[in-house]
Amino acid sequence: MLDCPRCHQPVDTQAIACPHCCTLLKAHGHPGITLYRATGQDSLCSTCTYHDDDTCNFPQRPFAKECTLYHNRAQPFLAHISTKPRDSLRLWAQRNGGWLFLMGLVLVSLAIALSNR
Repeated sequence: MLDCPRCHQPVDTQAIACPHCCTLLKAHGHPGITLYRATGQDSLCSTCTYHDDDTCNFPQRPFAKECTLYHNRAQPFLAHISTKPRDSLRLWAQRNGGWLFLMGLVLVSLAIALSNR
């Protein structure tokens, strides 16, 4: 078991947040999340977007040599997101699937009600 970096209580290695103090543990290493490592003497923080906008909560900041939240400020954030209308429509439909199902159910109910008149 690992210890929480904030409250130092034991935390399961698969936990995303500390069950004792609710600290997010993503920056502290988690299975399945990429761990970035600094090369040379420079820290990752010197080129990280999260350090620049002051949203990083990693305890080793500004001297972190390893981090999972690292994002190089020279790289665009949205490089992996498609701008094609078809893809954005598909993503919208996935996010709003429940509402689409409910609207479909209402339309079918209205069609049945109007056909019985």
